[in-house]
Amino acid sequence: MTPEVALQKREQMIEEGFCVIDDVLSEEFLQELRDESERLIAGHEEPKDVIYQGQHVNVRGEDNKHIHKLLEWEPSCVALEQIGFGDFTTSGGIIILTKEAGGPPLYWHQDWMRWNDPLSVAPWPQTIFLNYYLTDTSRENGCLKVIPGTHRKRIDLHDILVPAHEQGARFIEEDHPIMFSDHPDQVDVCAKAGSLVIADARILHSAHKNYTDIRRTLILAWHSRPNTVPDYWDREIPEIVANRDEDANYPMSRIPTDLLQ
Repeated sequence: MTPEVALQKREQMIEEGFCVIDDVLSEEFLQELRDESERLIAGHEEPKDVIYQGQHVNVRGEDNKHIHKLLEWEPSCVALEQIGFGDFTTSGGIIILTKEAGGPPLYWHQDWMRWNDPLSVAPWPQTIFLNYYLTDTSRENGCLKVIPGTHRKRIDLHDILVPAHEQGARFIEEDHPIMFSDHPDQVDVCAKAGSLVIADARILHSAHKNYTDIRRTLILAWHSRPNTVPDYWDREIPEIVANRDEDANYPMSRIPTDLLQ
């Protein structure tokens, strides 16, 4: 990645909340991950409450050599370093997520769990998800869709969504008129197998239904950075972030507070 491309990717993360880095996984490692994910899925019983996520297999890197290799994969580490995200560290595990053949869409949600913390308004990302796609994705087989800018700007959808995942969204009906709706500002993120999609935990995102008869698989990894100003940041720091009390107790919450304007 050239310095110019790296800067463009970082600016996209800051302004839009996501970016795509192509060809991160080698063909050999890609096939290794396909084989291992299929092995793990074969011995896994999909919980009924995660039907919208498909197979939902949690794996710790310390328990699986292939996942350990992925979490330390040098091209990923280099890419993060190049765009200024070298201070992000892995959670230590991954989740294998799928769209099964004919599988339902994924509902709209965001994954930030610190909406009471002033860091919620930081213009830079604090927590990101890394999606490693093991198959080509398209609208037809259930690609990711995002609403750019919603990691930093409130829209009407924020105030009418069912709270994410175990707090309600996992138990909705597939014909829910809001949670599975299309939004005029949404963007389909069609990624090639071996590509890496990086997104801010705060961004509103979902996924299309898989209309094909072939499983669509990705490996999700969470990464977070220290509660500090990034070294690359040379712009204005929001006052509420600059004056944040590092010793304060900010109760965890998935629901956006008034901090999201």
